[in-house]
Amino acid sequence: MPEQVSKKGPVITIALITAISLLGNEMLFIVLPIYWKFFGLESLWQVGVLLSINRFVRIPINSVVGWCYHKISKRSGVLLAIILAALSTYSYGVLKGFWILLLMRILWGIAWSFLRLGGYLTVISSSESKTRGQLIGLYNGLWGLGTLFGMLIGGLLSDLIGIMYITTGFAALTVLTIPMAIKFIPSRSNAEYSEEKQAGSIMGSAQHRKVLLNGLFVAFVVYGVFFTTISKLIEFHMEGNISVLGMSIGAAAIAGLIQSVKMGMDPFLAPAIGKWSDLKYGRIPLLMIALLGGTLFLASIPFLENYFLLFVMVFAFQMVCTFLITTSDSLAADLANGPLSIKTMTYYTLFVDLGAAVGPLLSFFVIDFIGLPWLYWFTSLLLFMAFLFWMKEQRRQKSENASLQRAEI
Repeated sequence: MPEQVSKKGPVITIALITAISLLGNEMLFIVLPIYWKFFGLESLWQVGVLLSINRFVRIPINSVVGWCYHKISKRSGVLLAIILAALSTYSYGVLKGFWILLLMRILWGIAWSFLRLGGYLTVISSSESKTRGQLIGLYNGLWGLGTLFGMLIGGLLSDLIGIMYITTGFAALTVLTIPMAIKFIPSRSNAEYSEEKQAGSIMGSAQHRKVLLNGLFVAFVVYGVFFTTISKLIEFHMEGNISVLGMSIGAAAIAGLIQSVKMGMDPFLAPAIGKWSDLKYGRIPLLMIALLGGTLFLASIPFLENYFLLFVMVFAFQMVCTFLITTSDSLAADLANGPLSIKTMTYYTLFVDLGAAVGPLLSFFVIDFIGLPWLYWFTSLLLFMAFLFWMKEQRRQKSENASLQRAEI
């Protein structure tokens, strides 16, 4: 038991640092689509650009970050990320205008690259095959608390105390994680990965390509489409504010509350999903269930007019998102076990960022031109196609395993 706790310690530390650094970014996903004029923007398409540019910049920067982690310690990378995250978070409340906010979103993209790759490497170095899914789930569930509090506080308090005070408080909390990083994140260099430059090509492996493309697709659906449009979805179904216990609540507040319930469950649900995927049935069956459930839920959401049914369906799809993220990250971590750790996870984060970057940009263009329902129906069709692909892959793997067993006999 003590050994198990010690294995979890580094994962918990990097996850909590990531969660606090995320607060300002996640608040922006709730308040920017609703209060975009406060930020000095002139059109809704600028919202899509600002919510996606931090992801686009990570596509070229991920390789640089991977190279940096060959040369510097995890601690140095995380400290740099904390400083950049605090600066960008503070700027959201005090700077106005598209171009200056674009620069701040680019800085946040660099910070997230260092945080995310550092987190993945910590999980891989702290886990083995029987615990990898569980630790991936623990890591994702804990850093997801940043999404919970960022969206909840942003949605509920943006009208009450003002966006500037919220972002200043979030930036101060981020700075306070510096002592935690100095004390608990290892300062030694990543010498264990020095052989990786001789290790072979990631893209030359069919199995790697499948996992990388799956990561891209999951990020497109979860981070790119759903999480960036949830406040617009609530606004689409609402006619003005609704009254709850005598209080008038708008779309941003409701979206924050819905997200907070889901993110509050993730520290418990995500490790459980990861642990299930560590068992003999594997990760692909859980991934298939999530894809099929997501297809049905996402296709139904635009039709719902009853608020209760709408919130239930949105909550159900959020549970699907946790399944998708945990199984996808666990599949990638399985392939990254060994000398290809940094290279594999660098490629994986690159593909994830590409999917997450394309999502908001495409989503808001689709909403502008043909409407939100068509965006959700199109995404539902993509989920079903992914389900068919992994069903075929599962059958192929079973057939290969059966052939190997017959050959051994």
